[in-house]
Amino acid sequence: MINNKTYDVVIVGSGISGAVMAKTLTQAGKTVLLLEAGLTAGISLDRNGDYQNYVDYLNTFYIASAKVPNSPYPNIKDAPSIDVLDMQPISGPNSPSTSGYLVQAGPLPFASDCLRGPGGTTLHWLGSTPRMLPNDFKMKTLYGQGVDWPISYEDLMPYYEMAELEIGVSGNVNDIHWPEASNKQEQVELTNKFYGKDYVFPMEEIPTSYIDGVFTKLVAEVNTKNPVKVSGKDTKIKFSTTPQGRNSVPNKQYPYRDITWDSKTKKLVLQKDKYWCPETKEVVDSPLDEKYEYLPVGATWDPNTGQRCEGNASCVPICPVQAKYNALKTLYKSDRHKITIKTQSVASRILYDEKTGQVTGVEYKTYHTADSITYDTNIAKGKIYVLAASAIENAKILLASNAANSSDQVGRNLMDHLCLLTWGLLPEKGFPFRGPGSTTNMSSFRDGDFRKEHAAWICPIDNWGWGWPVFSPGSDLSNALAKNMFGKELRDQLADTLPKQLLLHYECEQLPEPDNRVTIDPAYRDQIGNYRPVIHYDASDYMKKAFETAKNINNQLFKATGTQDFTFYSPTLTADYVGYQEQGYNFWGAGHIVGTHRMGASKKDSVVNKDSRTWDHDNLYLVGCGNMPTLGTSNPTLTMTALTFKAAEAILKQLEK
Repeated sequence: MINNKTYDVVIVGSGISGAVMAKTLTQAGKTVLLLEAGLTAGISLDRNGDYQNYVDYLNTFYIASAKVPNSPYPNIKDAPSIDVLDMQPISGPNSPSTSGYLVQAGPLPFASDCLRGPGGTTLHWLGSTPRMLPNDFKMKTLYGQGVDWPISYEDLMPYYEMAELEIGVSGNVNDIHWPEASNKQEQVELTNKFYGKDYVFPMEEIPTSYIDGVFTKLVAEVNTKNPVKVSGKDTKIKFSTTPQGRNSVPNKQYPYRDITWDSKTKKLVLQKDKYWCPETKEVVDSPLDEKYEYLPVGATWDPNTGQRCEGNASCVPICPVQAKYNALKTLYKSDRHKITIKTQSVASRILYDEKTGQVTGVEYKTYHTADSITYDTNIAKGKIYVLAASAIENAKILLASNAANSSDQVGRNLMDHLCLLTWGLLPEKGFPFRGPGSTTNMSSFRDGDFRKEHAAWICPIDNWGWGWPVFSPGSDLSNALAKNMFGKELRDQLADTLPKQLLLHYECEQLPEPDNRVTIDPAYRDQIGNYRPVIHYDASDYMKKAFETAKNINNQLFKATGTQDFTFYSPTLTADYVGYQEQGYNFWGAGHIVGTHRMGASKKDSVVNKDSRTWDHDNLYLVGCGNMPTLGTSNPTLTMTALTFKAAEAILKQLEK
């Protein structure tokens, strides 16, 4: 069935890229059709319905035995999500693991997930929003690794500022430490250069957790008395407070109130004195007598709920009060007279004219009820089309359509942060679970000449005890019971050990490698006939060398700080187990799914240009982490959002030619 209406733009996906695109375009007066694969209930525009749906998510989370990222949310057979609990070892070549939505062809299983549903993965993300570093955009030029971006950090700076306003970032610019800065003066100069003099985030930094204070104080003593050695040189460990997409105290110095489209200059503008008015559907001037102060965006069902982070520590997978940003907050700011939302509508193919390359429609399947085997096939029509699904889903749709792939890069260069976890008992109680999941990161190894030899990493101090690697506190209880501890002895044991638990995770950047990829195979389809992604994945020596180096540094830190090391690696711990230099290492996925349709300067080796428009179809744009040529050490959501604003600006220019 074909919808006779032709929209200005058809968008696939309501995660942060789709939501930012929809809000920006509709506020500029453009008509938008948004196709969302998830259930209608998840995107209720009625506040009471929205609240009840979120309560259902919370109750599902509370009773889940394994509180993994997607545990609170529906996993619909007609639009399946990746589930980390489905990950299994791969027995050998031509023997893929098919237990979950992904078909894992190996050699190693891909260990990260994302959420297909209203709001996308921002429902379960941690909320960390660091920018990429300037050198991350020049990996090939500086270090002979990976590829260079077709844009620079400086090109992206104004869009980073837009992203920080849209998400509502809390943080302290002056407490972001640059790896190359050797003194305070250099630190100030680099901050002024790459953030702008006097730039501040919308909100003050979230207070750092108690455990951060305990561990950073211990490390400060190590820096003074017995610094760790890296390649034989004394190295002082630096920490940064982590910018975060969760509500805090508004920063009174923050000047911006909105992002609007200027049809005269054909640019998006960060506005100090204007804003888009939802009542009049136009950009209006701020009252002259009004003193502006940034207002945190609360819960979607009640703006007065979630005005401040309450320190629930369940950021992954769900913030109980929505103090953490999610993409529905952005989507609900769209002009509702200009947007049409079709839920339970799964995009299956891009249709295009083979002679001109013009996209003529998006085929989608609308299933009737959750897990229904019946569906209707429809075609959405627009002037411009935007795929805003995950890096895996975007690639799958393009491959199913034989579209945008003259470079043979669609699906290739799949990347993630490979996380090496280490855990131990502090010499004093650090009391994890007080505050958000993480508020401080070790930033010393985010950049440096070592990237010629091995991956860089960022290392958050986690605030969740040992839950991630060994399922504490349940495992602590089981171990104590196995030793016949009961009553007071059991209580004393748990009260002494659980508050001392320290977990670090070294998030190592992965290089773009063409054989790490998404493919499709007619033998593997979901319940309504769409392809399941086939994942080919491995870890290179570039990664393994980073594991070796990070673990060596960690060993020194634990020993010098008096932290009792309980870290162990084993093929039975996780399915992702690799050997290097006669040592074994486990790694865990970060949920930072990047690559698969990268941007570049030439259609010969990339899928989209610097504005996220496909080289092969001038009315098709791809947004999301799939555009990123390299990953760096930053959580990718902020960069993805900045790139989406840049793409939205390009689309508006194209529509208003």
